[in-house]
Amino acid sequence: MRILIVGSTGGTGRQLIAQALERGHQVTALARRPPDEPPRPGLTSVRGDVLDPASLDRAMAGQEAVLSALGHKRWLGPTRILSEGTRNLIAAMERHSVRRLVCETALGISDAWWQLGLYYTLFVRPVILPFYFHDKVRQEAVIRGSAVDWTIVRPGALTNSPRRGRCREGAAVGHWLWTVSISRADVAAFMLDQLTDRRYVGATVGLAD
Repeated sequence: MRILIVGSTGGTGRQLIAQALERGHQVTALARRPPDEPPRPGLTSVRGDVLDPASLDRAMAGQEAVLSALGHKRWLGPTRILSEGTRNLIAAMERHSVRRLVCETALGISDAWWQLGLYYTLFVRPVILPFYFHDKVRQEAVIRGSAVDWTIVRPGALTNSPRRGRCREGAAVGHWLWTVSISRADVAAFMLDQLTDRRYVGATVGLAD
């Protein structure tokens, strides 16, 4: 399958690229600053920005699905990078008749606000990352309001642990008291599985070890 990966230089994005290539997919990796690395068979790196519709159009041409692990580090002030970037991404998908979108967001937002434990509920989300999490809420609203075949994947706290090959999944994943976590490698594997698994089309699913 021909896949566009957005957020390709982040931790989950790098896992998505590696595992997609292992599965034999043809991958286009979109990044504002593509890494300087040797070519890999099946991988095309393109320079682009989700806030630049023209660059999204160039990357979207010929794709069959989109995997988004979009993120950023502008945490200290109001931002709409996630929501507006996702709006532009979906508009490009519609222009190029690309139907399938799998997007990583996070536990601890919207109807899952309590599911990432007290540390995130009472400290991280309201004190350290209020603007970032609020934009994730807007991002999910943009996806739900679209006409594409979407799946929203909400992982717990992300780690760099090795892939376990299994995880807990579903709307009730998480706990109000303690923080649940999952490796980026397992999140990437789950997201890739959704390209052929239709159970969560039009649904939001939590993930944790």
